[in-house]
Amino acid sequence: MAYPSPPSEVLAAPHPCDVPLPPDDLIFDDGEPLESNRHRIAMNVLIETIHQAWRDRTNYFVGGNMFIYYSRTQARNRDFRGPDFFVVLDVDGSEPRQGWVVWEEEGRYPDVIIELMSPSTAAVDLGEKKHLYAHTFHTRNYFVYDPFDPQSLQGWQLTTQGDYEPLTPNDQGWLWSSCLQLWLGNWQGELYRETAIWLRFYDSEGNLMPLSAEAEREQLLLERERSAAERERAEAAQAQAEAERERAEVERERAERLAAHLRSLGIDPDQL
Repeated sequence: MAYPSPPSEVLAAPHPCDVPLPPDDLIFDDGEPLESNRHRIAMNVLIETIHQAWRDRTNYFVGGNMFIYYSRTQARNRDFRGPDFFVVLDVDGSEPRQGWVVWEEEGRYPDVIIELMSPSTAAVDLGEKKHLYAHTFHTRNYFVYDPFDPQSLQGWQLTTQGDYEPLTPNDQGWLWSSCLQLWLGNWQGELYRETAIWLRFYDSEGNLMPLSAEAEREQLLLERERSAAERERAEAAQAQAEAERERAEVERERAERLAAHLRSLGIDPDQL
């Protein structure tokens, strides 16, 4: 008995070049909020600080809570939520992006990633994501921090062997990011009406890297101090000028008294 031949498309082997293209219907918002308002503030503080510190630069991109698409399978499954904070160096940061799509960025991955942990995400952040960032992303600096636990800061540097090596904290407990050339460490204070111990950036000299509002306040304070110093200098100059006038007046009066005395003696002071 003859059986009908199967359709030709079943018999035909796929051509090696017929590789499926990445999907073009990528989503960039899963609608899931961050763990807490403190997590949101912590992320925004890190992002804004980098923008403020590098306000004269355009060769970087900084993002937060954004999808990173890095493979066709991952993109189709939509199985990865982006890092809480990441920086990509030596790219055109002026181009608007909804997310980071690796195959549209010449294969570039984040150079620095920070995950803001919580009890519900710590295992993934310290396990699955850490492995992904080291062995797939090859991200050079990876940090984790729980905004509700000031002692939770950890960080790693990628070795030449492609593994993460723990970073050693300094005396203040800060960790150095060789990529950003900045320290990461705790800072206590009020931000966006919430007082807490926040994760902040510091420069190589240990100076806090300010937010834009902090920089404006600092600039205003410097201008006030400069104005006060100029006022003090002007007042000092005026006082000195007044003292000189008083001395000149005293000398004039003394000279007049002396001249009057000489005239009373029959001596013309103009002839002396």
